[in-house]
Parts: sequence; structure tokens; C-alpha cells
Amino acid sequence: MSLPDYLKDTAKDFAKQLTASTAVPIKTSAFTGRQFVAGEDPLQTQAINLAKAGVGSFQPFLQAAQTAVGQQAGLTGPQAFQQFMSPFQQQVIDTTLQDFDRQAAMGRQNIRDQAVTAGAFGGGREGVALGEFEAGNLRNRAGILAQLQQQGFTQAQNLAQQAFQNQGNLAAQQMGLSNFQRGSLGQDVSALGNLGAFRQGITQAQLAADAQAARTGAFEPAQRLDRFGSGLSRLSGLQGASPMVDPGGGASPFATALSTATGIAGLFGKLYGNR
Repeated sequence: MSLPDYLKDTAKDFAKQLTASTAVPIKTSAFTGRQFVAGEDPLQTQAINLAKAGVGSFQPFLQAAQTAVGQQAGLTGPQAFQQFMSPFQQQVIDTTLQDFDRQAAMGRQNIRDQAVTAGAFGGGREGVALGEFEAGNLRNRAGILAQLQQQGFTQAQNLAQQAFQNQGNLAAQQMGLSNFQRGSLGQDVSALGNLGAFRQGITQAQLAADAQAARTGAFEPAQRLDRFGSGLSRLSGLQGASPMVDPGGGASPFATALSTATGIAGLFGKLYGNR
């Protein structure tokens, strides 16, 4: 069966177009390559730089906490209160006892004056009175001394305990700041990284669309020629041709050429076989 005359010129034109089309390779570089891979988003770069700059930023707080713990350890032990004793403790004691001694001297003199008035100066009754006075005087003086020393000790103990608590609070505060610094830094880096990845995804989607458009454009002439050949084959009564590829991921250009050539071989047989 020969090709109808009205299709012969069309078939010859198709043959020329097919020869010209297959002579020029499809430029796959137009829709492939690194230009269609989204690069690092500025927010991702910012997240990386922030993470680098923040490495060890919590260390000053941690060191301050360690220092506070060390100072707190120095406030333990039975002699820890000594460093909090008032430097004026002895001066206060001496002044107080001097005042007490002056009062005692006046009391002693009063006993003698009373003995003189009673005509018993130097007698036994005066001696007994002075003895009782001196005994009470010593007890009172010792009590005052003990009280003053106890007050100084208690005050120093309280100050030592307060300093111990202060150092503990300072250590806890610095540790909290250290943890906060690390946590807030991690949150900032994560937020920037996530936003950067989101924007990078949008960019990648746009690049993928561009690559698909470029692929479609690269395959368009071959698709058009395939449709031409398929239609021509059907008009001539041949059924060997198959549909053209889908540029979105179907057969390769080479498979398309083979598919089209299958039908065209029969077409050319009709065109040139029966002369």
C-alpha cells in the first residue's frame, strides 16, 4: 500500500524536520545543574554566624558561679567567723571595762567614806564590806567581759552565715544566667535556621519551577515534531507510532526519537518503496 499523494509532500517535510531536529542535541544544561539548587539563605548564614559567635558565651557566668562556690567553701569550718570579727572589738571591751573600773573605784571609795563617818575605818566591818564589794565587782566585770565577747562572736557568726548564703545565692544566680544564655542562644539559632530553611524551600520551589519550564521549552520542538509524525502516521494508516514523552519525567529524548522513528520507518517505506 503506497502513501497517498496528498501526504507525500507533508511526509517529506516531516522527514527534513526530523533530520534537522535529531542533528541538534537537546541542551540538558538548560534545565539541570547547580543553578537550579537553592543556595544558603541569608537567615541560615546569620544563624550559623550567631552560633559561632555564641560558642562559649556562657563561660563568664559559669566561671563566676565556680568562683562563688569556692568562696562559699572558704566560709565553712569552726574558725570561719574569725574573718568577720570586728576590728574594734577589743577597743569596745577596753573602753567598757575602763568605765566599769571607774565606777568600781567610786564604789570602793564610798565604802571607805562610810567607814570613816561611822568611825570604823580600817576595822573588820569595813574589810568585810570591801571584800563583798570586790567579789561582786569581779563577778560583774567578768560577766560584762563575757557578754561583750559573746556579742562579738554572735555578730561574726551571723555575718559569716549571711556571707555563706550570699555566695550560694550568687552561684545559683550565675548558673541560671549561664543556662539562660545557652538556652536563648539555642532558641535564636533555631528560629533563624528554621526561617532560613523555610525561605530556602520557597527558593528551591521557584528554581524547580524554572527548571521544569526550561525542560518543557527544551522538549517542545521534539514534542511538536512527534505530534506531527503521530498524526501523519495515523493519516497514512500506520499504527506503530506512540505518543511523545511527558517532559515532566517521562521517556528520554532518545526514546522519543526511537518511538517516532518506528512509525516513520513504515511511512518512508510507503513514500519511497513503491515507485
